[in-house]
Amino acid sequence: MSTTIEPLVFEPKQGETPLSALQEDILALKQERNAVILAHNYQVDAIQQVADYVGDSLGLAYQAAGTDADVIVFCGVHFMAETAKIVNPSKTVVLPDMDAGCSLADACPADKLAAYKKANPDVVVVAYINCSAGVKALADVICTSGNAEKIIERIPEDKEILFVPDQNLGRWVAKRTGRKLLLWPGSCYIHVLFSAQALEKLKLQFPDAPIVAHPECPEAVLDRADIVCSTEKMIHFCRDNEAEKFIIVTESGIINRLRREIPGKTFIAGPTDHCACNECRFMKMNTLEKLRDCLRDLSPEITLPEDIRQKAAVPIERMLEWSK
Repeated sequence: MSTTIEPLVFEPKQGETPLSALQEDILALKQERNAVILAHNYQVDAIQQVADYVGDSLGLAYQAAGTDADVIVFCGVHFMAETAKIVNPSKTVVLPDMDAGCSLADACPADKLAAYKKANPDVVVVAYINCSAGVKALADVICTSGNAEKIIERIPEDKEILFVPDQNLGRWVAKRTGRKLLLWPGSCYIHVLFSAQALEKLKLQFPDAPIVAHPECPEAVLDRADIVCSTEKMIHFCRDNEAEKFIIVTESGIINRLRREIPGKTFIAGPTDHCACNECRFMKMNTLEKLRDCLRDLSPEITLPEDIRQKAAVPIERMLEWSK
């Protein structure tokens, strides 16, 4: 017997929620510590409210690099805070919960990638930014979901390419570029839960709502999307498109930012076969209480061996050069 799942519809936002006493304490600590608070698009709304910048992981890391802050508080997952440290070596970088991990980063341990490279020394390793600092240090070039096509197209066609760690993003990029890619068997545990069947049912209820999907989703889901793009490009697409309602197929935290920046439109959370929305348990490990505590204590702090940090910075810099 099938169960009907009621869609989770976010109507146009009516003003900003007033700050709580805890949020005010966080802002006071931020000023005292000369800190900058970075919040990923998937964070809860209360954290996004007190952040200096809300965005994707690489964009946030470089926002921090341009500030005079002494402390970077990264409200996201572990690999994102590592990326901030890689490009901001002289600053203190703290993460509200050190256990906030990532299934994608865990899917590609650095030692296994090192063994693969040793056995296949001529392969070009393209690493999606959702990976550990150790994996970045082994990569030839980093990419994001927004620039992956451009990065792949810069690599000579006679080169064999290994794409790590997300096979869904890799498959989508291969299809878009016409290049043959070797795909590491990793995936985001959240995005693989989206299904074409659940999406088709929702589309019947909202036939005029464009489907906006993240490329970490399975291929069958991406085939049904009106646009496949990064979280940052989702903001621009929904703002510029004339539609009044959008189906957002990624972690539902992005809808907080969409409603704040595009207050006149309605957003429907992409469903799974079992739930009306999809939340990452790792992203949600960060809370206001933990954010306050890490600002107060400057802990837990992200540290990296300098040789790893320097090696990891090289493919990130190459990506930035190739993306111009």
